Amino acid sequence: MFALYAYMRLVDDIADAEDKREASQRIEELEAWRRQTHAALTGQLTPANGHLVWHALADLVRRFAVPPMVFDEVIAGQAQDLHPIAFDTWEQLHQYCYRVAGVVGLACIHIWGFDGGAETEAMAVDRGVAFQLTNILRDLREDTARGRCYLPRTELASLHMSGDDLQREVGGAGGGQFSGEAFDRLMRMQIERAESYYEKSAGLEDRISADSRPTLVAMTAIYHGILAKVSRRPGSVLDGRVSLSLPAKLLIGWKAVRESKGMRT
Repeated sequence: MFALYAYMRLVDDIADAEDKREASQRIEELEAWRRQTHAALTGQLTPANGHLVWHALADLVRRFAVPPMVFDEVIAGQAQDLHPIAFDTWEQLHQYCYRVAGVVGLACIHIWGFDGGAETEAMAVDRGVAFQLTNILRDLREDTARGRCYLPRTELASLHMSGDDLQREVGGAGGGQFSGEAFDRLMRMQIERAESYYEKSAGLEDRISADSRPTLVAMTAIYHGILAKVSRRPGSVLDGRVSLSLPAKLLIGWKAVRESKGMRT
């Protein structure tokens, strides 16, 4: 898991690090990263591929049979963030969520160990999508301020809103078609969608190897807890990033270990 996180962190930094690199340079670096990934996974590492992550990545894929397509999808998702973010439909947003989070869930269960074959793999992808939808709502203010609107344009338009309206509201300028009622309806639509993906993946924990269940239980409780907090006051996402307190997270971790002991072994 450390190796997987390191890989994901490094590729994310190529696309999203706060520095002065142009998008074109980042795209070239992502392509180089894709080539290095393929070299690592096909046993073609050279002295030029000297970063420790490549050996760790090759080892985890070999030992845990993580599908290699996971890494191509992740890179493709990061590349999307280098262009103006604008999804016309839910299907387009879903593809993005699949790339940046769904396949990460798939990689995780291969490392943890699981039963249930393709059905469990689909549940892991759905859980990743649920997490990413939660992230999008949690980070709405921050992303909007950076000119990124992940919410489908067709859904905004159905409520007579636009990404520009959200951006003006976040910036405190006002003057758009933004209204509290419309925003609340928009948020409820997104919250219900995220909830549906938590529901579709319910029972995933019971299919994961016992020694790894607490990790998934805790991760899910934290993300689902953030969604519940947003649901109680949707407008809070306009004030800043919604999060759980450290004591709440520690309590979740303690409960995850305790509850996982009662699951099927």
